[in-house]
Amino acid sequence: MTLKPQYWWQQTRASFWFVPTLIVLGAIGLASGLIAMDANLELPVDKRWPLLFDAGAAGSRDLLTAVASSMITVAGVVFSITIVALSLTSSQYTSRVLRNFMRDRMNQVVLGVFVGNFAYCLVVLRTIRAGDEGAFVPSLAVLGGLVLAFVGIGFLIYFIHHISMSIQASTIIAAAAEDSIAAVDHLFPEGLGDDADEDLLCDQAAVIDGQSWSAIVAGKTGYIESVDGDALLAWARKHASMVRMERGIGEFVIEGSPLISVADPTGSNDEATDELKEVFVISRQRTVEQDVGFGVRQIVDVAMKALSPGINDTTTAVMCVDYLGAILTRLAGRRIPKSQRLDKGELRVIARGPCFESLLAEGFDQIRQNAGGNVAILTRQLETLEVIAGQTANIRRRQSLQKQADRIVDVAERTIPLPHDLAGVKVASVRLAQILNVPSGRPPGSPSRT
Repeated sequence: MTLKPQYWWQQTRASFWFVPTLIVLGAIGLASGLIAMDANLELPVDKRWPLLFDAGAAGSRDLLTAVASSMITVAGVVFSITIVALSLTSSQYTSRVLRNFMRDRMNQVVLGVFVGNFAYCLVVLRTIRAGDEGAFVPSLAVLGGLVLAFVGIGFLIYFIHHISMSIQASTIIAAAAEDSIAAVDHLFPEGLGDDADEDLLCDQAAVIDGQSWSAIVAGKTGYIESVDGDALLAWARKHASMVRMERGIGEFVIEGSPLISVADPTGSNDEATDELKEVFVISRQRTVEQDVGFGVRQIVDVAMKALSPGINDTTTAVMCVDYLGAILTRLAGRRIPKSQRLDKGELRVIARGPCFESLLAEGFDQIRQNAGGNVAILTRQLETLEVIAGQTANIRRRQSLQKQADRIVDVAERTIPLPHDLAGVKVASVRLAQILNVPSGRPPGSPSRT
C-alpha cells in the first residue's frame, strides 16, 4: 500500500518549511563548494580583478556581516508580511483558503532565499582568516555572497508584488478553482458518453439482501482525507470478501464509530482490520486532492462571507459563482465512477463518493439560500446553469440543473419585490428551460409574478 507514503510526501511538499530547508542546504553546499575551489585550485582572480576580489580579510568580513544581518532581518519582515496576509485572508474571506497560502511555492522560495543567504554568509565568514592566523580569504565565495545579496533584493521586490496580488479576491478564488479543476481531471478523466444511468446510485444506498456486516471502527477522529481504492479492492479480492465504506472522502468520522464494514466477519482478524484502516488517511482538515467537494466548499465560503451583511460584496459573490460554474462545467461531461466495484463479475467494494447532483448542490444551495433579493446573484446562477447545461446530454444531470433553476426562481419570486427586477430572472430561467428541454419540477399551477 502506497497511500501513506504519498500522503506524507504530499504534506511535506505543502509545508512551509520544506522548500526553505532545501534552499538552505543548497546554500551551504554552494558556500562549501566555492570555498573548496578557492582553497584547492588557487585561482589568481584577486590579482587579475583586484577591484572585484581583493577586498582583504577585514573587508570581506564586513561585507558578509552586512549581507548576513540584512538577510535575516528581511527574512523576519517577509515572515511578518506573510502572517499579516494570512490573518487578513482568514478574516476577509475564509480560513479554508489558508492552506493555499501555505502551499504557495513563491512564498516558500522567497523565505528560503533570505534564510539561505544568511546561512551562506555564516559558512563563508567562518573560513576567513587574517595574516597572523594563516591568511585565507575565499574570494569566489565572498563575491558569491555579494551576488546573492543582489538576488535577494530582486526576490524582495517580487515578493511585495506577489503578496499584494495573492490577497486579492480574484486570485484566491481562481487558485481554489484551479486546484478543483485539476482534481476533477485527475479523479474523473473519462468522458461521460451516453451512459444514461451513470448517476443512478447517487441517492441509492447499496443494500444486499440477507448479507450480514461486521463493522470496523475508526481509530481516530477527523476528516477522511483520502482513500486508496485499489488497495481496498485488493484486500477484498485477497480475502474473497466484500467491503462497504460507511464514510466517504471529506466526511467527518469519530473515533470508535463505523468506518468500513466487512461482509465476511470470519476473515476480519486484527491483522486484516489494521490493513483496512491503513487504506484510509484521517486528518484534521480536508484537502482538495481527492475531494473535489472541498474545493467547491472553499469558494462557497468566500461567497457566503461576501454576501454577509457586514461585507455585502456582491461583485466577489458573482465571481465565486463564475468559478463554481467553471468547476461544474468541467465535471458535467465527466464520468463519475459508480459506487459498486466488481472483480471478475463479483461485487467486492461498495464505495461512497460524490455524484454530480451532490456537487451541484454543494456549489449552489447555500449561495441561493443567502442571496434572497439579490438580482445579480440569482441571475448569474441561472446563467451559469445555462453554461453547464451545454456540456452534458445526460438526462439525470439535466434534471438536476432544472431543479436548481426552479429553486432559484422560487427564491426570486419570494424575495424580489419589483416586477422589473424579477423580469431578468424570469428571462434567464426561460432561456435555460429551452436549453435543458426537461420537465420542470415546479407544480403547473404555482404562482408566478410577471
